[in-house]
Amino acid sequence: MKLITFTHNHRTQMGEIVGDQVYVLASSDTLRMHEMIRRGITPSRVNQHYALADVTIQAPLRPGKIIAIGRNYAEHAKETGNKPPERPLIFSKLTSAVISPGDNITWTEDITKEVDWEVELAVIIGKKARNVSEEDALNYVFGYTVANDVTARDLQHRVDTQWTRGKGLDTFCPLGPAIVTRSDIEDPQALSLKTTVNDEVMQDGNTKDMIFSVAYLIHYLSKHFTLEPADIILTGTPSGVGEGRDPKVFLKDGDVVTVSVEGIGELRNTCKVIEPVAEEA
Repeated sequence: MKLITFTHNHRTQMGEIVGDQVYVLASSDTLRMHEMIRRGITPSRVNQHYALADVTIQAPLRPGKIIAIGRNYAEHAKETGNKPPERPLIFSKLTSAVISPGDNITWTEDITKEVDWEVELAVIIGKKARNVSEEDALNYVFGYTVANDVTARDLQHRVDTQWTRGKGLDTFCPLGPAIVTRSDIEDPQALSLKTTVNDEVMQDGNTKDMIFSVAYLIHYLSKHFTLEPADIILTGTPSGVGEGRDPKVFLKDGDVVTVSVEGIGELRNTCKVIEPVAEEA
């Protein structure tokens, strides 16, 4: 199933994409996607449907927590001057950073001038996971979506020298367009990923090149803390980020950045530099 959260006539609902139609899911009037996942409800569609072109796609869910993995592709670690990690490098993104397809990625230049892109396969947890085996780990997945781990490199590397602020600014976690359920992704380690900026290809990779697989990440993370339904794991980005180029390349006002994962879809957002908020006298 390819599931979305969408708005039609100012009403937000859940739906399943079938061809060029969106079929409304049962319980849309009372539940949202994250609530459906947390309650363990199996999604089912009703007869009501709309043309896909007539709806506005929103971020598919509001996650409980966002756990991200750094340098999970050897060539990406290399391009940023780092060795591949010996164990998963874990950080978190703030849930307030989540935005929808088509929303603007925004920042103020008094905070950052070095904003970068990172296409990632995002894993949505479907049931509580604690100390799960690697062999059983994929059974805890509800589905997969696309994420852009937008990053302020100056904050990450040259100002804070840690990652929370640079990864967690508002609008720095576009998600979507859809959640493809686990049964429809035969192998999460065989998916192509791509980023374009203004139609120029910047990243072109494949999840087969992950250092730590999706199954291993769930196993490893669940040893350290409980993974809850509707939590999201961002699994790392392949090479081709702006920080790794010579000279470095960063996003600018008006740039259109599109990230995609094979079998799931593409997520497009426009960049907008905004005026800083005036401080009170």
